[in-house]
Amino acid sequence: MSPFLPTDPLCLDELLTDEDRAVRDTVRGWAADRVLPHIAEWYENGELPGIRDLARELGSIGALGMSLTGYGCAGASAVQYGLACLELEAADSGIRSLVSVQGSLAMYAIWKYGSEEQKQRWLPGMAAGELIGCFGLTEPDVGSDPAAMRTYAKRDGTDWVLTGRKMWITNGSVAAVAVVWAQTDEGIRGFAVPTDSAGFSAPEIKHKWSLRASVTSELVMDDVRLPADAVLPGVTGLKGPLGCLSHARYGIIWGSMGAARASFESALDYARTREQFGKPIGGFQLTQAKLADMALELHKGILLAHHLGRRMDAGTLRPEQISFGKLNNVREAIEICRTARTVLGANGISLEYPVMRHATNLESVLTYEGTVEMHQLVLGKALTGLDAFR
Repeated sequence: MSPFLPTDPLCLDELLTDEDRAVRDTVRGWAADRVLPHIAEWYENGELPGIRDLARELGSIGALGMSLTGYGCAGASAVQYGLACLELEAADSGIRSLVSVQGSLAMYAIWKYGSEEQKQRWLPGMAAGELIGCFGLTEPDVGSDPAAMRTYAKRDGTDWVLTGRKMWITNGSVAAVAVVWAQTDEGIRGFAVPTDSAGFSAPEIKHKWSLRASVTSELVMDDVRLPADAVLPGVTGLKGPLGCLSHARYGIIWGSMGAARASFESALDYARTREQFGKPIGGFQLTQAKLADMALELHKGILLAHHLGRRMDAGTLRPEQISFGKLNNVREAIEICRTARTVLGANGISLEYPVMRHATNLESVLTYEGTVEMHQLVLGKALTGLDAFR
């Protein structure tokens, strides 16, 4: 009988192939070397210095667009992509967001809906990390109702003229290409917008108390003139951006468990060594109850992520199941972080430990790419057959 491992109490590692483990270990090693020694300082300063160097390094290990095929992409399985998201978010949600937006939103949109010319122009450089992309859907006054977006693209001869604003855009001010969704007379369309286009700007958003080690921007498009071949030809309507969001939400299901794991392991290590009343606090019943509850939710969440990953690899994963995973795992990850903070006591608010950083980051992860309420309504509709969105 194999020994009980506090870091893997359900022996979930046995579900992985040798290739899965190799991908996981590569990403974990990169994060340990390049992110963990610096992340507290980056977070405290509210910056992500050297983001272009980080992107190139992530490209060199195959982490950008890694589940896509061709064009320099790694062609990894969904489970392997999920494991990479877990390891990246165990370092910081901002790093996982960089990778998710690059691969699951910007690259995926071009790969899934773009022309062959668009794919050849953008994807190889994005896979290598030489080009950074962003994804413009959310607007200042339109969050969970993307059908009400005000950004508009109108035809002018053979060109398109794009006007509007997008908000809370990861990678925006460092991107070479922005995938922007806009209303048109034909319905909602996506555009691959070179960010050096006249009339395009991406001022960075400051004063964040979450995802501080991440570049977040507003996109401003003031009569941006685009050639006819800037439009993504493969989709019209909301199914385009929503399809991209499903791909990105899947990564969050795994990534949130990375933040939870880092917080749980920090609390477990602390409980073994921090002494009160003459013995380690891990020897008290109430602390053990907290650790047991955290371990339950953490490893149930990882098991759920793994199951959904296998379904994605088999081509059978439904959008409702993605909502199931994001709703559960992010919500439980926040609770794990909050519980871990209580184990650490006052030390839990210090950046010497990762817990409060992960907790504040997850407040953003909880609401972006679908709020709790939206995923509840997705599941409610699936369970009852009744639409409560309006």
